[in-house]
Amino acid sequence: MSLIEKKVLEEIKFYVTKNYSCGYINGQDAQSIVATPYKNVNSKNFKSLISQGFRRSGQYVYKPNCKNCKACIPIRLLASNFKASRSQKRLKKYLNELSVKLLPLNFNEEHYNLYVSYQNKRHPNNDKSEDNVADYNDFLINSNVHSKLVEFRLNNQLKIITIIDIIDNGISAVYTFYDCSDQKLSLGTMSIIWLLEYCKKESLPFLYLGYWIYESQKMKYKINFKPYELMIEGVWQEATS
Repeated sequence: MSLIEKKVLEEIKFYVTKNYSCGYINGQDAQSIVATPYKNVNSKNFKSLISQGFRRSGQYVYKPNCKNCKACIPIRLLASNFKASRSQKRLKKYLNELSVKLLPLNFNEEHYNLYVSYQNKRHPNNDKSEDNVADYNDFLINSNVHSKLVEFRLNNQLKIITIIDIIDNGISAVYTFYDCSDQKLSLGTMSIIWLLEYCKKESLPFLYLGYWIYESQKMKYKINFKPYELMIEGVWQEATS
């Protein structure tokens, strides 16, 4: 970390959470290190945190801090050098049929309804339906940094919502949810392709995708976008395969 980054982060403290059940590896406990107080995390110091492998969820900025597991590896795509695969090139053509808007990060009932539908179909909770507006706002809408909402529509029908954070050297993709009834298109992949093109347009070198976990099938899509870098032992390193 540079001296400038250290100075920027002086007003932030960090604490380690108690153990909780890992959401990615069954039967595993997890811990996180969290930046506090969350109100002191702002657009100025957020870049340093993202560059060190942190992630944002609502007003909380964290990264894994598990004692006996290093499975969560920060990953970022090299947007300016992105080389689309054959299947990704086909999806890029479909993007031309979508209308895309970059909007303020505000609550919208139509967006929320799509989120509820997505959660109940892709990540069903046995205890309750994902229909709590306060939880939705805490998870996705509340932010202390420069965040935006990307809205994708096809013939005026809402298809995808992607929440992003914008920093000086790139974009952090916070969360994406979409219309699960459309089985023909890989809507999550289309969102990432659009973000990569947007990074190129805005001369932003990196698209941060959070964590890649080899053991998690849900995370494997992240290495389908090449080239990319992984943070190994605190250093970003371009993957060789």
